[in-house]
Amino acid sequence: MSHATRVRREIQRYLAIEPVQVAELELEPGPEPEPGPGPDGGGGVLRPGPGSPPVTHGEVFLLVRRGGRPVAALLGRVPEGADPRAVLTELARRHPDSGPAPAPAATGSTVPFTTVVIATRERADRLAHALDSMLSQDHPDFEIVVVDNAPVTDAARDLVGRKYAERVRYVTEPVPGLAVAHNTGLAAARGDVVAFTDDDVVADPRWLTELTAPFAADPGLGCATGLILPARLCTPAQVLLESHGGFAKGFTPRTYDPVEPPADEPLFPFTAGRFGSGANMAFRTGVLRAVGGFDPATGAGTLARGGDDLYGFVRVLAQGHRLHYTPQALVWHHHRETWQDLETQAYGYGAGLTAYLTALLVNRPALLPAFLARLPRGLAHARTLTAARNTDARGTDTRGTEGVPGASGVPGVPGGHDGRGHPWPRRLSRLQRKGMVYGPFGYLRARRALRAVPASEVAGMAGMAGMAGMAGRSR
Repeated sequence: MSHATRVRREIQRYLAIEPVQVAELELEPGPEPEPGPGPDGGGGVLRPGPGSPPVTHGEVFLLVRRGGRPVAALLGRVPEGADPRAVLTELARRHPDSGPAPAPAATGSTVPFTTVVIATRERADRLAHALDSMLSQDHPDFEIVVVDNAPVTDAARDLVGRKYAERVRYVTEPVPGLAVAHNTGLAAARGDVVAFTDDDVVADPRWLTELTAPFAADPGLGCATGLILPARLCTPAQVLLESHGGFAKGFTPRTYDPVEPPADEPLFPFTAGRFGSGANMAFRTGVLRAVGGFDPATGAGTLARGGDDLYGFVRVLAQGHRLHYTPQALVWHHHRETWQDLETQAYGYGAGLTAYLTALLVNRPALLPAFLARLPRGLAHARTLTAARNTDARGTDTRGTEGVPGASGVPGVPGGHDGRGHPWPRRLSRLQRKGMVYGPFGYLRARRALRAVPASEVAGMAGMAGMAGMAGRSR
């Protein structure tokens, strides 16, 4: 059998993956009532995920909330003819991670004035949903900046001008690249904290409050990240990406402190993918400006293919600032839909990983000894991260659900993806590894390409070194 035939058959097998419904279930925040299907008998409030139809029978990816706050995610099956709310409520109650709701973040004057930056390129329909969710935030003091990156049409400009002009500032960045666009947003930011998200997310109403409140509580905090869950799992590519770990980092808050490196993270701080993702991150504005912002030769839209967010995380940690992950800051992300999209993403993940490491060593050579000391373990970690898993195992997490209807599952659970027991096609594994080989070369090529761009055209690169003292509030 030829290689091309094997690849085609493998892809066809994974294209048979069925869609998974996305939903959220609100459980009572207080003591458990007596079991039963009705409102007085303890039934939860079941809602479909953003943009999803009402829940019916079949596989369901379920976010569990208490008091409106995310506490767990699980996967279950609603039998045909069964009441989805009753089945999923019972399943959620039996799950060990869906305990009491955590205390809410501080509100009111204790949250800092914040700038939200959304970089976009030719996705005005998605951008509208993202902006609608931003304008529904309960944060009392924030502004929104849309950075239109190397636009081909006026769609984003027209959308902002027509529908959001009073609440949203529109900025154009002609040089393509996510890091360049983010640096443009950073230069325009007037907030004490600058938060970044993507144009393909829908933010929970408390997202910005939960993401930024830790800065008020901890003066040494330089960065905060939050939870990213799938908005829809309608295609095999979306299901596979989420089963591979997606963007979720679990439901346990955690603070990373460079003064006290975590004992369970021997590769710290170079495993930056554990800290969070660029669709849900915030920085103290002065801190991010002081490290020069994001490396403009990294990120989607450049030859480096990615790594801009990881670069930002490690640069801030390397300057002695803490990073905090909070699962209460939730955004719903629209994963890419097609198999070709997934192949591109797998290659980009690999390339972005080694590109950001190259960028770190080029811009901060003092990190080289620490990097070399961790290199052997890092290579072993990379092999595990990209390993193919030619198995039909469902990757089910049914802890505490014995005997509960609907306790079967589909690949992976957010926060439990480090087990790597779910299927991952050999084709995607190879693409990730090829991307890792390419990443350093892609980064160096991206740097050379930027040198050919007139400095006057790169708004996101101009003046970054001099912005350290500009983080104060000016409105």
